Amino acid sequence: MKILVTGATGFIGKNLVLWLSEQPNIEVLTFVRGQDDATLSNALAKADLVFHLAGENRPIDLGQFYEVNTGLTKQLCRVLCILGKKIPVIFSSSIQAEQDNHYGKSKLEAEKALIELSQSNGNSVAIYRLPSVFGKWCRPYYNSVVATFCYSKAFDLPIQIDNPNSVLQLVHIDDVIRSFMSHLQKINFGLIRPSIFPTYSISVGELSDQLEYYRNHRSSLMLNSVGSGLSRALYSTFMSYLPVEKFSYCVPTYTDSRGTFGEMLKIENSGQFSFFTAHPGMTRGGHYHHSKTEKFLVVKGHARFRFRNLLSDEIYHLESCDINPQIVDSIPGWAHDITNIGASQLIVMLWANEVFDKINPDTFKCDLHD
Repeated sequence: MKILVTGATGFIGKNLVLWLSEQPNIEVLTFVRGQDDATLSNALAKADLVFHLAGENRPIDLGQFYEVNTGLTKQLCRVLCILGKKIPVIFSSSIQAEQDNHYGKSKLEAEKALIELSQSNGNSVAIYRLPSVFGKWCRPYYNSVVATFCYSKAFDLPIQIDNPNSVLQLVHIDDVIRSFMSHLQKINFGLIRPSIFPTYSISVGELSDQLEYYRNHRSSLMLNSVGSGLSRALYSTFMSYLPVEKFSYCVPTYTDSRGTFGEMLKIENSGQFSFFTAHPGMTRGGHYHHSKTEKFLVVKGHARFRFRNLLSDEIYHLESCDINPQIVDSIPGWAHDITNIGASQLIVMLWANEVFDKINPDTFKCDLHD
């Protein structure tokens, strides 16, 4: 299957081309700014489907809105009619097509040309009226406040907010592309106007605060939920703007005669990730918790875990090593310690179900005796 992407070097185009390249049996054809009508005609002659994404957002001259957004679309429609090709066309329009501005008017005229193509030539046409799209590779200081804020926060640059209460309507690039890709599995006949889900709303002030939180999490180690919804999309977008010199950062470590303890990440309402090392023969721990629980994973070496029940004095031992990885839980009401019984350094990953609180640590020293 040969798929033509116009505007292939734009923000949405770059992402779409990458997704298409991951699919088997698909050849991607591209049409980009600066190429002529003959190039477009040749590409359309080969194509089995068109994603028409080319557009003008910030022209020097207002006439370029109509030259690119409207004129290029009309040219695409003329060529398809001349060729007699009834291939599907997926078009990225804008919610501004409903507004009285030059950009919106040029997009509305492009929509009308595609509607006429569907009616007269029988092409399947999907028109997406997109709100502001954000995600990786979006150009900052252009037409996306999310991209501008992410870039500025990543590079420690100041931002300007005129109205923090202004509300943004957003869709994430991955959700846009997923919807686009659905047209490869099911061709809808006639004219359709698909919507992207989910859409998000956030004020400009809230956006700035959230991105500032992401910028600071490397020093605080504190991170809120970033696994779903808008927070996932914003965090991913912010991270995509980091310069290479910020791909890594140091975490606090504490070293004594036993080895090193280091903190990695603290997640609001989901606990803390840490690690520790122990030299051969050294013991760490020797405490108990009332409610806190932990999970230990030996990633290098050989460890002996000892437990003592604080009520019955029952003693329990187990061994764990990197050859047969297993999770070892600490149990409330049982004192525990970990001894390196191997010949080399012991390295253990640790998760606690709560972030360590210096005021209320729920950690009490206790000797374990056999």
